[in-house]
Amino acid sequence: MPEENRVERELVLEQEYVTSLYGRLDALREEAARGLDSADPEAAARWRAESARLAAVEDGLCFGRLQTDDGIRRYIGRLGLFEDGADEPLLLDWRAPAAQPFYTATMAEAHGVRRRRRITTRGRVVTALDDELLDPGAADTGGLVGEAALMAVLTADRTGRMGDIVTTLQAEQDRIVRDGYAGVLVVQGGPGTGKTAVALHRLAYLMYTRPRLRTRGVLVIGPSDVFLDYIGQVLPGLGEQAVVTATIAGLWPDVEVSWVDPVGVAEGKGRAEAAGRIATAQPGGSAGVGGGGSGTRTGAGRRAPAVAGRG
Repeated sequence: MPEENRVERELVLEQEYVTSLYGRLDALREEAARGLDSADPEAAARWRAESARLAAVEDGLCFGRLQTDDGIRRYIGRLGLFEDGADEPLLLDWRAPAAQPFYTATMAEAHGVRRRRRITTRGRVVTALDDELLDPGAADTGGLVGEAALMAVLTADRTGRMGDIVTTLQAEQDRIVRDGYAGVLVVQGGPGTGKTAVALHRLAYLMYTRPRLRTRGVLVIGPSDVFLDYIGQVLPGLGEQAVVTATIAGLWPDVEVSWVDPVGVAEGKGRAEAAGRIATAQPGGSAGVGGGGSGTRTGAGRRAPAVAGRG
């Protein structure tokens, strides 16, 4: 089959599936709207949050597909979608364990994945596909070769808001996002290395794997309102709404902050034991959001202060 015909056929097939996913999303949004109309105040707040969560994943709902060695196809997206009463998901949440190979599988360690497909959409329309064949010994039946993911990044409109990197997380970034350490985790890196983006994705992952965080509340602290506005759409786009953002000045409006610490205060902050004192003051542990990076983290078993810094 000519290459252009094969590409067109695959685009049609993926469009049909993506359309069905949006149909399911619309049904859930209608259910939330009905619940909001008939609910008591407490229930109405829950339905309102659910409605906002479903609306936030409209753009780029589905962005990938895995084909395993046993022929199973799993679609990866911003949240999980199920048919009523079904056990198998129509769409896997990117944070689910079964979705992890989408970010970590390589030809050297394929984790049972034969083919990884990146699906690029504009609105609800599938515009491009990009396949990676991870099993070089497998027959290439209907595979596509392209640079859809790269081109999507290069041609994306600049909006003045931080975009998520859920479709392009690299393996080392994914390891930080899914790290099992229960204490405070600091992600470090130079300017522009994706510190804040990785930290926000880790927060979304923690909220998915530790549901109590949604009920207890999560506070994201940033250096300024401009910064918080810049990152404001990342967590909703990852399926999380139950987050409050604030600046240090907003939390303590009556406290005057100077640019220079008194000598004694500066020396105290610089001592190694300061990290231990901060960790002791946070018995539940937390994830450092902002001021993280795509490269390194504090070693497991060590505690360090959560850092809220510039991306």
